[in-house]
Amino acid sequence: MPIYYLKITEYIVTIIFTLIVASTVFVVITENRNPFRSIAWISVLILLPVLGLLLYFFFGRNYRKQKIISRKSIKKIKKGIASHTSTSLCNQVRNDSLPMVSEETQGIINLLYNNGEAIPYADNEVEIYTTGNEAFDSLFAEMEKAQHHIHIEFYIIENDVIGNRLKDLLLRKVAEGVRVRLIYDSLGSWRLKKTFLRQMKDGGLEVGSFLKVNLPFFSDKLNYRNHRKIVVVDGAVGFVGGLNVADRYVSGNELGAWRDTLIKITGNAVHGLQSTFLIDWHFVSRIYIVATEYYPQNAAAGEKLVQTVTSAPDSDWESILQAFCKVIAMAKKYVYIETPYFLPPESLLSSLKIAALSGVDVRLLISRNSDARVTNIASRSYLREVMDAGVKVYFYDNGFIHSKTIVADDTISTVGSTNMDFRSFEMQFEINTFIYDREFAVRMRKIYEADLKNSLRVELSLWKKRERWQKFKESIARLFSPIL
Repeated sequence: MPIYYLKITEYIVTIIFTLIVASTVFVVITENRNPFRSIAWISVLILLPVLGLLLYFFFGRNYRKQKIISRKSIKKIKKGIASHTSTSLCNQVRNDSLPMVSEETQGIINLLYNNGEAIPYADNEVEIYTTGNEAFDSLFAEMEKAQHHIHIEFYIIENDVIGNRLKDLLLRKVAEGVRVRLIYDSLGSWRLKKTFLRQMKDGGLEVGSFLKVNLPFFSDKLNYRNHRKIVVVDGAVGFVGGLNVADRYVSGNELGAWRDTLIKITGNAVHGLQSTFLIDWHFVSRIYIVATEYYPQNAAAGEKLVQTVTSAPDSDWESILQAFCKVIAMAKKYVYIETPYFLPPESLLSSLKIAALSGVDVRLLISRNSDARVTNIASRSYLREVMDAGVKVYFYDNGFIHSKTIVADDTISTVGSTNMDFRSFEMQFEINTFIYDREFAVRMRKIYEADLKNSLRVELSLWKKRERWQKFKESIARLFSPIL
């Protein structure tokens, strides 16, 4: 082919490619999403156009308006739970008149009800576990008691000792006549072999993969993952927290021991976990489950008021992010936070700084080392900013802190799957339970104080003296924090 035609072809291809990049930048701008996230994507598209287009296709598109999970399915299942649930608390929330809570707590309950249709449930008991051994022992013990059904949802399930222990237990329960449904995230559990899944399915388990990824062919929703961790036994006992099904939560790994938090809920608040699971189950199986038997009316198990809220990349509101900001803003004495990753959106960053500047004792506990190196580097760029405002920052030195908790003023606590980063707030399906109970909050505070004994406070004066090259790396990584 003559050089003339080659140059024309090259010219045409360049024009077409430039138009594609320009149109993609236009789409990013017109989506009116978080400006920091938009700037990050625009920078990647302009500086690395080929790689940027690939990354944007797989990781960057905004599905909040497209609704990955249909509103119709959510409405139908939530209508089913409403028909099995007492309406007294819901009516009191609508009228802003829950008699058992303070005005500040009422505000958070109202927020979660209005932005996520989260029903508050009274008269529950909540137990807390902070080691993998006690968490899995309790989890497996409750599953052994199952008579009707077990519902399980995890981001990661590994083919290791703990994973096989779970598989064998579930197969045994199916043989006893218990209905078992399991959801795993296709990307989070990418190392789970087909033989492991086939053994469960052949044994009678109903298994669903969330937003399946077929390697080497990728889904355009690769970045939108189900990060929730839920277990429901007979509609009466439920578990939620940060643990996945993996040996590292028991025996650790190269980062050391993994410190995480799981709670067990007994009472009608389990209905909130159940409805979340069944919505996700419909998404992976296209089967509606709204039968009364999945929402038994449980006798009062305790005195705790509990509310469970979810968020997702396609939800109408960033429900959990809003709730975190509200808890921090209403704190009068203290707010203690544990999170493995700290890449806060501007709203959360401002809430932390305002609270600290107002005289609230704000403490942030994160790991010194991390399983996500670039994320860990980027998170360091935020620390001086919050410390300048008076936030006390601690590095956990007794392994890896994977716990995601907040406790404030011995009044409100939250435990769940949500990290303090853009990914959890904007791109993942998450779940958090809020507990409005003084006794439980005191227990959470004491656990936090025990974790501080295994941590080292970051001194602002020393943090400022770090090498310039280190600060530069952190600043560069921060530019990409909205897409990490």
